[in-house]
Amino acid sequence: MRDSVTILQEHGIQPSAQRVAVADYVLKTVEHPSADLVWTRVKARVPYISRATVYNTLNLFVEKGLLRALALAEDSVVFDPNVDRHHHLVDESGAIHDIPWDKVQVCNIETLKGFEIHDYQVVMRGVRKSARRKS
Repeated sequence: MRDSVTILQEHGIQPSAQRVAVADYVLKTVEHPSADLVWTRVKARVPYISRATVYNTLNLFVEKGLLRALALAEDSVVFDPNVDRHHHLVDESGAIHDIPWDKVQVCNIETLKGFEIHDYQVVMRGVRKSARRKS
């Protein structure tokens, strides 16, 4: 995997120490972290980083196409380092799983007359079958 400094530079972002620290976590995680979780994780390694710096950095990364901001729950935005087309499954445990694009078929999208669809994603909610049986 390429290093964070190179990735930031390729996206036109000046790689400050704080931006690199955020990138080191958020671009390599399989989680879909909230801004507060990113701040907590990065602050463990870089104690002087402010919450505002993390929020601003995440918004910059979204603007430059490094992350996607997802509103998968009411009043909650998470950040996804997977910017390729895919869907999501939100587990009742709180975990968010990426679902490959070709695993979900959406029919009749052409019936949305009057709209030019640029992008869409399907968000499913559920629980792992084995977890349901144990409860």
